[in-house]
Amino acid sequence: MKKIVLVGFFCWLLPLLIQAQKPVAASKEAIALSKLYIIPDKRYIMRGDGKPFFWLGDTAWELFHRLNKEEADLYLKNRAAKGFTVIQAVILADIDGLKQPNQYGQIPLIDSDPARPNEAYFQHVDWVVNRAAELGLVMGLLPTWGDKFNKKTGFGPEIFNTANARTYGEFIGKRYRGKPVVWILGGDRNPEGEQRLAIIRAMAEGIKKGDGGSKLMTYHPQGDSNSAGFFHSDKWLNINMFQSGHNAKNKKNYVMQRQNYAMFPPKPTLDGEPRYEDHPVNWKPELGYFDDFDVRQAAWWAVLSGGCGHTYGDHNIWQFFDADRNPPAGLARTHWKRALDHSGAFQMGILRRLYESHPWTRLMPDERLLQNTNPDDGNHQVAAISEDDNFLFAYTPNGSPLKIDLARLTAAPKILAYWYNPRDGKSQKIGEFPNTGPQEFKPTIAGPTTDWVLVLDDAKAPFAGFGLKK
Repeated sequence: MKKIVLVGFFCWLLPLLIQAQKPVAASKEAIALSKLYIIPDKRYIMRGDGKPFFWLGDTAWELFHRLNKEEADLYLKNRAAKGFTVIQAVILADIDGLKQPNQYGQIPLIDSDPARPNEAYFQHVDWVVNRAAELGLVMGLLPTWGDKFNKKTGFGPEIFNTANARTYGEFIGKRYRGKPVVWILGGDRNPEGEQRLAIIRAMAEGIKKGDGGSKLMTYHPQGDSNSAGFFHSDKWLNINMFQSGHNAKNKKNYVMQRQNYAMFPPKPTLDGEPRYEDHPVNWKPELGYFDDFDVRQAAWWAVLSGGCGHTYGDHNIWQFFDADRNPPAGLARTHWKRALDHSGAFQMGILRRLYESHPWTRLMPDERLLQNTNPDDGNHQVAAISEDDNFLFAYTPNGSPLKIDLARLTAAPKILAYWYNPRDGKSQKIGEFPNTGPQEFKPTIAGPTTDWVLVLDDAKAPFAGFGLKK
């Protein structure tokens, strides 16, 4: 009788097991995000369905290394809900990533050999990549942190040469070929010397061979450095990334952004690691910690200077700081789960919402739009106008007045003007104006950290008056 029951049970269970092993069909969203591309000579990224893709990144360098599935799920759902679109994480992690196992006791490579990946470790990476795709997120995958090819600082050791970099690149390229992934080579290091340049190029070649050339690629350099300085002419580099870093308040990241925007051939560009929220300024707590204003200022400066998006970071989240598990890196002070809801993270989604409410890929940065004196300090103002001359965004960090030449909006006979609050996402109508010359706009509140975005729209455009009550 027991045999009959068991046989019947397995006959019932077998179809379910077979069904469970079948790959889940990717959603239309995941398919579109797995086919990101760039139109030649354009400075923005497109989705596979022909829609623009706004890069709103978060630095989660230790995601695969320090979180289990349940924790990773919590983190990814939080970021998706806040409007992030890209999660930047490292496969061969920064903090002793070759020897300290992940939360399941697995290390990434057998005997630290890039040609001998540990399947159990990569199955966890697979799970996170797949879960991110389900939530509509793209993974910005770093094959390795930079200390594995240029130790300089950190744990190391240097394990890459051109041969095994190509082999490893082909392995990961093939493994994530059909996934929503952008490859980010580098890992907070510059490729110093010809041999290290050759290693990076070999890894890029391997990835391209593995994924059939289907994925976009960029390079994450060290602080105050720029991928364009090393690889702008390389065909594999689709996106330029620079790191403005963590060493000063009011760091002028708009300068490097403008330089990249002006380069030929044109390529999308963004600040891939600016000042982190809750990071000690220049690693010195006595100088204070970067706050939500600091990360907002960096973000608006960057995107309005020509960025295809921007990357946010929180000092506690990149390392997933938990004092019960690991000592703090770089004077981290807040548990990562609390840091998930720091104000700056919400405010990145507010930036994205304004951009996506307008045909933002038409924007061109142009400081000549500003008719007032524009200081080159923390109160520096930035502005951009659409190619069609029918809308304009201008950012003032501390509420100083903006004097705009309305005559530049030639396609907008009547202009709807309003303030967009980057702190809470609310809009305040100013009024309607003819496009007849300079006009000064003064925010209702001014002072340190009271930043504003002035929006000037063609009053008859379908996008006019974002956030205003109709």
